[in-house]
Amino acid sequence: MHAVPATPPLQRWSTDAVAPAQRLDYWIGAVCEGFLEMDVRSTQPGFSAELLSAPLGPIRLNAVRGSGQDVYRTGRGIAHSAQNFYYLLCKTDEAWTAAQGDRRARLLPGDLLLVDSRRPYEFHFPTACTTASLELPTDWVERWLPDAAAHTGRRIDGQSGFGAALSAFVRELQPQMAVAPPLPAALLSDQLGALLALGLGGTPEAPAAPGLRERIEAALRERHAEPGLTAAAVARGLGIGERSLHRALAAAGLAFAPLLMRCRMDSARRLLADPRFDRLSVGEIGRRAGLPDASHFVRVFRRHSGQTPGALRRQRGA
Repeated sequence: MHAVPATPPLQRWSTDAVAPAQRLDYWIGAVCEGFLEMDVRSTQPGFSAELLSAPLGPIRLNAVRGSGQDVYRTGRGIAHSAQNFYYLLCKTDEAWTAAQGDRRARLLPGDLLLVDSRRPYEFHFPTACTTASLELPTDWVERWLPDAAAHTGRRIDGQSGFGAALSAFVRELQPQMAVAPPLPAALLSDQLGALLALGLGGTPEAPAAPGLRERIEAALRERHAEPGLTAAAVARGLGIGERSLHRALAAAGLAFAPLLMRCRMDSARRLLADPRFDRLSVGEIGRRAGLPDASHFVRVFRRHSGQTPGALRRQRGA
């Protein structure tokens, strides 16, 4: 029997909980509790703000909405913090500015910024702070970006190339999605890491070996039925680095998570189309395709095929 994973908690802080005169003080406490020790200043009348937060595998998804404000991560705040993280921010409603160390950036809607909480930084949101902010463990980031320090505090162009793909993906990673993710958390976090490395250029690597993409696709067809299969596991099996795997797929306009799901859906459709497997339940079909949670399998299959597995099976018998 397979254990059903616990639903991650969705946390919410809102200045609606207190009187107007207390809202900024409440918000400073919420920021320190939900993120890290930081100072917040605002001169906007009628200040209000809200933070939603939920974990997704090794990362945490945060959505901030509210009035314009200035946020400061200071040396004092760093000294009082037991943990540190990288944060990847994306704001879509207006331009804003940020600084870390001697780097200053003006960011347009859709651009991204990576900061390291081990060093002071500041954000300036002119009239609204509506921002997606992803909390990323330091070791996780430095596995994808060995030269991460070279990229902190710099604008990541969210309008073109892999930066645009990263921006679109980050905007989809809302806390509410973590409660019922469309794909396993490990696959989604892998996809984020790959896009982050590609969007920032990463470190130079040798060109992909000829035929590598075909080998990766063959490995996915062979191993797609393994529950929880990750890009790291496939890369180890092929004797290559995980970043090399993602780069080889990206060069052909492909990504690991959708490709794996396509293999699983193709496998499920073949089993459902074959009368010899009519004795198998829909849940068993999903398990054989690599999705042991029956309800998750039905949801994913409907999204990919436009109908449920049972409807497809009945349609064949009609």
